Amino acid sequence: MAYQFLNIFFFVFHTLLMLFNCFGWAWKRTRRWNLITLLLTAGSWFIVGIWYGWGYCFCTDWHWEIREKLGLYDESTSYVHFLLLKLTGINFQKELVDKVTLVVFFVSLALSTWLNFRDYKKKG
Repeated sequence: MAYQFLNIFFFVFHTLLMLFNCFGWAWKRTRRWNLITLLLTAGSWFIVGIWYGWGYCFCTDWHWEIREKLGLYDESTSYVHFLLLKLTGINFQKELVDKVTLVVFFVSLALSTWLNFRDYKKKG
């Protein structure tokens, strides 16, 4: 019962976190938090990823562990690929999903950095 709750929790939490990473820069009130979550994501992917594999994500790892305890074994190593497959039923090419994910991430990071810097300069 607890694992089923955690499975749903991670579907919701991780999806909302990804959407916030993509669009949180758009609102002035959320920009600072958006930059923080993007930098934490980058740290997970590119720093912790040195030891656990490029693109390592704590949320994905924890969700996979929960799904394994439920007897669910997913073939995808990419959470975005997994989510797209679950939501649409379409098995997109993993390499394409990874490339689009990376582009969206860096565009979001650039926008968030620029807008946070601009807001900081306006404050004076």
